[in-house]
Amino acid sequence: MRFSEYMADWLYGESGYYENYKEIGKDGDFYTAVSSSQFFGGSIAKKIIKTIENGKLSKSTTICEIGAHKGYLIADIVQFIYTLKPELLKTLSFSIVERYEKLREKQKSYLEESFGDAVKFSFYSSLDEFNREETFFIANEIFDAFPCELYHNGKIATVKNHKIEFTTIDENISKLAESKDKERGEFAVGYREFGERLSQSSDKFLFLSFDYGDRVPRFDFSIRVYSRHRVFPLFEKDLDIEKLFKQSDITFDVDFDHLIDEFKESGIEFVDFQTQSRALVDFGIIELLQLLKDNSSDEVYKSELNRIKVLIDPSFLGERFKMIEFQKGL
Repeated sequence: MRFSEYMADWLYGESGYYENYKEIGKDGDFYTAVSSSQFFGGSIAKKIIKTIENGKLSKSTTICEIGAHKGYLIADIVQFIYTLKPELLKTLSFSIVERYEKLREKQKSYLEESFGDAVKFSFYSSLDEFNREETFFIANEIFDAFPCELYHNGKIATVKNHKIEFTTIDENISKLAESKDKERGEFAVGYREFGERLSQSSDKFLFLSFDYGDRVPRFDFSIRVYSRHRVFPLFEKDLDIEKLFKQSDITFDVDFDHLIDEFKESGIEFVDFQTQSRALVDFGIIELLQLLKDNSSDEVYKSELNRIKVLIDPSFLGERFKMIEFQKGL
């Protein structure tokens, strides 16, 4: 099978890595911005409020997270909206698009425990079910989890018995590699189809996502496996891929220019691209930190400051992760 099919099975097939709830953070395979600090969601909440106040979206827009894990991020967003602009909770709607029923049940349980009947959430198994006039979409680390083809010197990878070989020619991938002057590396599969579903789901929207990668494509393989906070390059010598299959996360650096091109073909307009550090500062994370300092103890403030440093420090997540923003009909 092609490597993209193998990777799809690894992550999303029967008993795949993402089919069941996985811990994130200290007890999981990796950390994310969401697991590092609630102020990540707080900064996005501030961005949402600014977007509404400047008239780009209305007070009745839907806030929708795509791939919400347990629901921590959208819960943090709701909590900060309540803190900063509580009247918006009377007019905004909140939704989650999550493909796995088991995860949807986890999300429902967590959000009910967090908010009771005070905030209503709608749940969908796919964007095909979602239809709104206007939406603010949030997605954290989803584009690195799309299947990809591995390309090397004119051929793409196939997999048999967990052994990877470069045996097949794909003219479309070859043309894409030639356009990027790239002899080897990953090419994500499915960005355009995702963009088309996104475009059809709302008449107008703003889409915000954070992921690792860059607009300058890598000219080598970045694909790797995360297991218990250890990183294994996929082509590491003597790596037991069969043992890691479906038991660990597999991922690669996002080529954001490729994503921009594919979304453009779906009628979605590119708006902005920044490092996570710069984006969160622009959204207002420093103002939120000052608000915490003015209304809490020094101990609480210093503890959260250390968490926020993980988000914005260039040596942690600040430079490695990027923010990308798209829109349609705005």
